[in-house]
Amino acid sequence: MARLAQTAGLTDIQQEILSTVRDFVDKEIIPVATELEHRDEYPQQIVDGLKELGLFGLMIPEEYGGLGESLLTYALCVEEIARGWMSVSGIINTHFIVAYMLKQHGTEEQKEYFLPRMAAGEIRGAFSMSEPALGSDVSAITSKAVKDGEEYVLNGQKMWLTNGGTSTLVAVLVKSDEGHPEGTAPHKSMTTFLVEKEPGFGEVRPGLTIPGKIDKMGYKGVDTTELIMDGLRIPANRVLGGVTGRGFYQMMDGVEVGRVNVAARGCGVAQRAFELGVSYAQQRHTFGKAIAQHQAIQFKLAEMATKVEAAHAMMVNAARKKDSGERNDLEAGMAKYLASEYCKEVVEDAFRIHGGYGFSKEYEIERLYREAPMLLIGEGTAEIQKMIIGRRLLEEYRFQG
Repeated sequence: MARLAQTAGLTDIQQEILSTVRDFVDKEIIPVATELEHRDEYPQQIVDGLKELGLFGLMIPEEYGGLGESLLTYALCVEEIARGWMSVSGIINTHFIVAYMLKQHGTEEQKEYFLPRMAAGEIRGAFSMSEPALGSDVSAITSKAVKDGEEYVLNGQKMWLTNGGTSTLVAVLVKSDEGHPEGTAPHKSMTTFLVEKEPGFGEVRPGLTIPGKIDKMGYKGVDTTELIMDGLRIPANRVLGGVTGRGFYQMMDGVEVGRVNVAARGCGVAQRAFELGVSYAQQRHTFGKAIAQHQAIQFKLAEMATKVEAAHAMMVNAARKKDSGERNDLEAGMAKYLASEYCKEVVEDAFRIHGGYGFSKEYEIERLYREAPMLLIGEGTAEIQKMIIGRRLLEEYRFQG
């Protein structure tokens, strides 16, 4: 067992789950990830394997057919999966966020209807906040829902849906003016709708179109899409929690745990980059000795390992805080910010250690070099994290003059 990124105080069950996931990653993901990534191929066999392991229901309560595990267990599993291939962790993460939002905010009917099939991996989740013109400014969304009898009619265009094509359930955030007079703060007039659909591309149900996959620099294999609603009719019992106007809070709660997940992904990718760098440094020889014997390379390895360790510790702390029932937006923002920045730096140092071979598609580090930047912008950019951190610090340390 490697020395870095160990987690103290885990139960026997947690250790067993992590050992099983790590074994799966080493045997089923790492050997095929780069080839699948270069082909931008959806990893169906890997996803089926994760379904068999029960990972789609990891945090879903046992009463709904899940394993009822903690956010910490989930984050540590994500760290392992991202170590193998970050795209696979994205496939699970969006599903997990929707399941978490249902568990925390859904009506009893919604929980009983969706969660058991989500735990089994039969229903696959995606969630949608962003739009083409707004990026991280969620309060500026323009997609709308208008009440029409016992239904709502949804119109608008959403952007950056992970699992947009493969999912069968999308949690969609839109503006809903019903019961919210003119001048209501934007975040108080938003509603989350649970939209069921067929997997695939094109018109996946009347009024709902998934145009196709967005071609990306990295984060391949997983489908990232737009979502277009044009007269999409949704019954009133598919408003998350049964009450309009709560959507912003529900989504932010989901994103809070999603940020722990992104931090875990950064930890996993950084770990893999360190493993590749330290291994190559002992095999590659220059000036009559392994490059690991050169002080310049040892300095790089020391910095990389320290960053891996620090990011892991912050991610674990953020997960444990949420599990204890406390607010963790400060810790999750810090963990996501630090882990994504450190991930980029560790990957770049591993890339430099590989020299010219790092530029070759034959070596795994080339894939990691294209994947790491996604973490700087996913679930809110680094700049958004710093805004959240700064505001929370000013709340905590308010000047008492």
